[in-house]
Amino acid sequence: MESLAVVANGKSSPVGKSGEASTPPRRGFFIAQVVLRFLTIAFMAAAIAVMVTAKQTVEIFTLPITVRYSNLSAFKFLVGANAVICGFSLLSLIFISISHKGKRSDHSFSVYLHDLVMMVLSMSACAAAIAIGYVGQYGQEKASWYSVCGNVKMFCNNALASLVLSIFGFLCLFILTIMSALNLKSLSLAI
Repeated sequence: MESLAVVANGKSSPVGKSGEASTPPRRGFFIAQVVLRFLTIAFMAAAIAVMVTAKQTVEIFTLPITVRYSNLSAFKFLVGANAVICGFSLLSLIFISISHKGKRSDHSFSVYLHDLVMMVLSMSACAAAIAIGYVGQYGQEKASWYSVCGNVKMFCNNALASLVLSIFGFLCLFILTIMSALNLKSLSLAI
């Protein structure tokens, strides 16, 4: 059974069985969401910049060969997915900022769904790029695929840096998804 307690400013607030005010920490949740969305945008934009500028030319039997991200479909997918995630994360940042000012909470499911889709997209792009990066670094002798990173170290190092940044962006999206799910759960329990 809930009762009303008088707080310091003379207004009453609902108090639960434990005697603590039952108002959720909405401001902290909002700030955490904004910070994580900014970090996601920053990590993904940096990953795009590093991958797009990764290029190295080597000579093999006097033939110059230039290696760039666009030569590998998994790296193109990573750049494209990161661009989509950047764009939609920016839109979601604007959306939650507008809806926070209006004090509306009926957008929780759409925010959760957005975060989940972006997280899965990020996970799939990172997994594809990591698989190709692994084969490039270590090869696969049973399939007669040989390591190429010994010949194009600078490109491989830039690709690795881009992958690490993408994984940090994925972790931000993972935390956002968990936060959105917990927010959705707490809203459904409050009804």
